[in-house]
Amino acid sequence: MTMRIAKCGLRNLSVGVATLAMVSHATAAQTSLSIYRDGRVVVRRTLPQALQQGRNALTLRLEALDPATMFSPDTSVTVVSATARYPSTKSDALAHAIGQTLSFVQEREDDKAADTVKATVVRVDPPQYRLADGRLLLEDPGQPLFPAELVRTAPEAQVVLEASRSRPRTEIAYLAQGMTWEALYQVIVIGTKAQISGTATVTSATLRADSAEVQLVAGAIRKTREAQAPAPAFFAVRGGRVARADSVSAVAEEQAVGETHVYQLPGRLTIEPGTPVATALFPRSSAPVTQELIVPGVLPYRGWIGQAPEPDRVPVQVWYTIKRPAKTQFGDRPLPAGTVQIYQADSSGRLQLIGEAANDHTAPGRDLRLQSGDAFDVTAERVQTDYHQEMVAGAGRGLPNRQRITSAYRVTITSAKTEPVSVDVRETHFGDWKITESSISPEKLSSTEMRFRVSVPAGGQATLTYTVQVES
Repeated sequence: MTMRIAKCGLRNLSVGVATLAMVSHATAAQTSLSIYRDGRVVVRRTLPQALQQGRNALTLRLEALDPATMFSPDTSVTVVSATARYPSTKSDALAHAIGQTLSFVQEREDDKAADTVKATVVRVDPPQYRLADGRLLLEDPGQPLFPAELVRTAPEAQVVLEASRSRPRTEIAYLAQGMTWEALYQVIVIGTKAQISGTATVTSATLRADSAEVQLVAGAIRKTREAQAPAPAFFAVRGGRVARADSVSAVAEEQAVGETHVYQLPGRLTIEPGTPVATALFPRSSAPVTQELIVPGVLPYRGWIGQAPEPDRVPVQVWYTIKRPAKTQFGDRPLPAGTVQIYQADSSGRLQLIGEAANDHTAPGRDLRLQSGDAFDVTAERVQTDYHQEMVAGAGRGLPNRQRITSAYRVTITSAKTEPVSVDVRETHFGDWKITESSISPEKLSSTEMRFRVSVPAGGQATLTYTVQVES
């Protein structure tokens, strides 16, 4: 008798079994995750299996296990050995089926019910199958149907633990890969004040966690070893949907651990591959904000000044500084590195995105300084008006001659704004250099940076001239 199986029914049956297995397993354990920005995850599992005093052999379902990183947070328990076994591939299952007779589903081009044929697996590579009449087939006869005992549907770990005393449960931890997080800040500028809120978004590429306690770790942590566990590839990415934490009013609790900052997210989160989960980092805060317009310098930080063949249109950068004095609500918060989006209301009160910048990890008490983009109504043009290169005697007897370069510039700043603006023109250079003359007195910000503060009238122009001398 020929056996026929509907394709869609077979697919639905297999998916349903896998899902039920995951759910029933998830309810039997508690999970705590520490997620790092570079994709690393410290997975802590509390499992219901009791441990007897002495040696215990367990088979556990653990996602993305790198066996070398496994340990027990319980100081009375030692990991003797750990072997990771991953979900079966078709080749794995066929290798375990050598010598057994399997049913194979043969696809039909007319998309009707599929036929099946029975064959005994002789070897996998190269493929050899023995049909019922004794003939051998040197290619797959179809899609194999495997008995459940030949297929591992979830990652497993065979673990041997040594317990110095009996324990009511099993606690293990290990390092995995496959989740990351990012910080996003929204800044609403209202005059000289800013309203700031922060959100952390957790994204999983390969790992699933049901009702997990989640911590986010911010800081620069070296990575010297690549993970040994292969990334699972059986999760489909779901785009476009962002889940939020259960409690809208709850925010993350922060604490310093070593040279990192750890953010405990409120409640428990269910994280699925491809589904970002967002939660508030802190309550909305208020802080003073200032805006600067800056024309970057022409000098290279190191090396020689070159000749400019023609006038150069220079972008006028827009910078915001959010003040974070100590002993204030916002100033005392460490800010993880992330993205800052800056908004301002138009005449109708609609918030418009006016800038975006990246911020580094910012310690408490340090201002948040952001380059958000370039000015629209304020432009600048720089012209090199003179260039001279010469050799001069060394600074002391017996010292080699030095090369001196003198270069003069004219910067013209034009504003289409209806109010006067102040624009900084900055020059930065390393080594022996100085401003020999200028139409506006320079301000020395450091040994490597000078600033000219140029006042530009409404709807008008202002011109700055200066001469730079560099020796080496």
